[in-house]
Amino acid sequence: MSEALNQVVPTSQLREAYGDDIILYDERQESVVHRIVSELMLNGHGYAMLEKAKPGKEDEPEIFRVTRKADGELELETIEDDDEWETVSELFDELTFPSDESF
Repeated sequence: MSEALNQVVPTSQLREAYGDDIILYDERQESVVHRIVSELMLNGHGYAMLEKAKPGKEDEPEIFRVTRKADGELELETIEDDDEWETVSELFDELTFPSDESF
């Protein structure tokens, strides 16, 4: 995993475009405010970890791929590939909760 971690570049493209919060729509098309927790670039692809501004007990942070549409607007995409999701999820964990190897 550390090899992939060495390729991570921190970014703030979503935060620069939208501020600290972003509104997403749930399956009922109701707006839900999410807080941008962290963003990174890996192999030329952008990723973002978001969490609900008012999370419930069962809510976990969500990870999305960040792409840029032809008009330049940023768009969030669900990561469909399990391996890609697992890699990015572990990288966010490592960046958020780095292991202390000095012990």
